[in-house]
Amino acid sequence: MIIDIHAHVSAPIELAAYKASLLSHRGAHGRGKVGASDDQIRAAMEEPSRFFGGISHLAHLDDAGIDLQVLSPRPFQAMHSEEPAKLVRWYTEETNDIIHRVCQAYPGRFRGMAGLPQSPSLDPREWTHELRRCVGELGFVGAMLNPDPMEGTSPPKPPLGDRYWYPVYEVLCELDVPALVHSAGCRPPARESYSLHFIVEETINTISLINSQVFKDFPDLKLIMSHGGGAVPYQAGRFMPGALRRPEDGTFTDRLRRLYFDSCLYTQDALELLLRTVGADRCLFGSEKPGTGSARNPETGRWFDDIHLLIEDIGWLSGDERADLLENNARKLFGGLDD
Repeated sequence: MIIDIHAHVSAPIELAAYKASLLSHRGAHGRGKVGASDDQIRAAMEEPSRFFGGISHLAHLDDAGIDLQVLSPRPFQAMHSEEPAKLVRWYTEETNDIIHRVCQAYPGRFRGMAGLPQSPSLDPREWTHELRRCVGELGFVGAMLNPDPMEGTSPPKPPLGDRYWYPVYEVLCELDVPALVHSAGCRPPARESYSLHFIVEETINTISLINSQVFKDFPDLKLIMSHGGGAVPYQAGRFMPGALRRPEDGTFTDRLRRLYFDSCLYTQDALELLLRTVGADRCLFGSEKPGTGSARNPETGRWFDDIHLLIEDIGWLSGDERADLLENNARKLFGGLDD
């Protein structure tokens, strides 16, 4: 069985229209609702999309043999940096409700991962109300955590190793659900695109977490670094000598293994480097399919996000390691996937 823990919802156009309306009136017309029917929600998952290489979300999953997918909001749509904060809260709640309806429409095929209303002007404790709602009322199995809710518009909040984030960690541990660390949009005056911003933030915050007291204060905290931890596996050698100066905290690799990582990398070389660096037991299958990688590689004819094929091509992985990567690690980390 293949369980994909890194995926984003394909929402009906009505959600985008709702967002556009909120941004245009800045809350003056009230909250409103996303006026999407069940048929429109199904169409968004089943109709071919030019953004996904001309086939549908479900067709991508069927072609790849993905049995169960954990859906989160589309990160670049999160609009965390918008003001007033109520716009962020309303839009996040409506997006989570759409994810819930997708899960209801396809029982056993999808589970929800909550977006949080991470307005920088709100205390992080206020973000956790939506986490409690999604897990307690909607049956979601985790949350997506954006380490830069400023979205590049100004200097970011402290990195994830800082106590600023502790209210979120407390609730994650209380509810016993993991978080997928995944940044969102990136706007001027930032220099990078949002895709590059993802990698920058994953790199910064992986290092921040493993050099912090977070896992001493929250030994049961489960954090998954998306896109294979950004640049960290590639640059691990730069950090190994420094870690030896604090032997009481373990080697750099020991510290990395306090975190989990997804397999959302689109070359075999990158995926092998991740697995060799942190171990197959700390990696979970994630494809982000369909999404950025849903284009054909002209050299192979495969979809770039056919990560299951990259895993099959790694000759040195044992059968048990493949099973752990594709299914077992997700079952250990996420509760209630079969509920």
